Formats: sequence, C-alpha cells, structure tokens
Amino acid sequence: MTILEVNGLKKIYSTRFGGNKVEALKNVNFSVEQGEYVAIMGESGSGKTTLLNILAALDKPTEGNVILDGNNLSKLKESQISAFRRDNLGFVFQDFNLLDTFTLEDNIYLPLVLAGIPYKKMHDRLVPIAERLGISALLKKYPYEVSGGQKQRAAAARALITNPKLILADEPTGALDSKASDELLSLFSEINRTGQTIVMVTHSVKAASTAGRVLFIRDGEVFHQIYRGNDTDEQLYQKISDTLTLLATGGDRR
Repeated sequence: MTILEVNGLKKIYSTRFGGNKVEALKNVNFSVEQGEYVAIMGESGSGKTTLLNILAALDKPTEGNVILDGNNLSKLKESQISAFRRDNLGFVFQDFNLLDTFTLEDNIYLPLVLAGIPYKKMHDRLVPIAERLGISALLKKYPYEVSGGQKQRAAAARALITNPKLILADEPTGALDSKASDELLSLFSEINRTGQTIVMVTHSVKAASTAGRVLFIRDGEVFHQIYRGNDTDEQLYQKISDTLTLLATGGDRR
C-alpha cells in the first residue's frame, strides 16, 4: 500500500528583495510504500533538504502535492499542521534536538504530553520501546550525561512513541562516531523490519546502503534510483558510490 505520494513537486524561493528566484525543486515525483526504508542522497544544493522540509510539512511547495496516508499536506490549514505533524510523523535529527533541562524520559514523552495523553498510557508505550532501543537504564539521565549514540537512541524513541505513519531522518548519523553510527543504522533496520516506514536524507554512503531503496536528487529532480533487491549492504554500497560518481561528473540519467 502506498503511504506517501509526491507528485509534480516544485519549490521556488525568491531572494530577499524579490529580484532573483531560485528553483530548489523542479519536478519531483516518487512514492513510498508502507514499510519501505528509503534513503535520499544528493550533493549540497541539490534540493534534498528542501524536499525533506516539505515532506515534514515545515514548508509548502510552489506547485505539486505531497499526500501522506491520503492527506494532502498542502491543503492543511495552519491550525491543523502542528497536530498533523505530531500525530503522523516522527523525526530523528542530526543534532538530536533534545532539551537539556529534561531527562531522556521526559524528552521522549514530550510529543505525547503535547497531545494530552495520560501518563500511564505514555509509560506503557515507552517501556517496550526503551527495552528495544537499549535505553531503559538511562531514562532518568539528562542529555548531557549520556553519549551521542545514546542521545540518538532517545531521539529515535521519541520518534517512535507516537506510532507515526512515517519517520523522517535528517542526517541521523552525522554527529556520531563510527561505532554509534553502526549501532543506529542497525537499529533503523530493526525498526524497519517491524513494518515502520522510514525516509532518510543522508550524505553517508554507508547509511544509505542499509536502506531498501536509494533516491538520488540532482538539480532539484529525481535523477536516479536504486532498489536493493537481493544485494548485500556491501554490494549496494558500491552501486551507490558509482551513482554518486556519475552525479559528480555530470553523467546522464540512467
């Protein structure tokens, strides 16, 4: 079942005084099936961050539509967007976005608190997630008391606790060392195997090689995509590297 549809997406930004226009996205089209794990790659300035912001309902397209589970994001009223984002999307950011004055537990609870969920229901949701992510013993600690990898696991728990239709990850391994990165990517794969749909924007070939499909953005358009099929992570890594070389050298779309 298709959970996310992106149709004819275009985004044009005007400069401060309106003299010049920058076309960040030209004509982006793709869909994501429920339970897929999709990585989006591209050079800086390719439009992938703009695309992620539109998928996250943080920005609206100039033209085109993003439809998540039957809901057209561009048709949502301003008064509906925050609640829709909270109820349908989970976010994992490069810089964790944890509040230092809150314990990990309270950081994870935050979207449920905003939704008015009773404490017992929040606690009942958190227990199995914390166990799966290996952070049960850390919940009373503050972000400054734990490692980067542990912070990112807490951020993943916060994303999962709302039972989102879609998890959006923005360079989730960008601030982690190699060991913590490997652990997080293994965690993402495990989460995906439970049926969770994930869309991840990344510069990391290693991170992308754990996904089931990789989309490449160039000059505001989907340039190419690779499906994992029966490939191992190592085989997919090589295919991704070859495609990035093609992107960098201005090769033709395949």
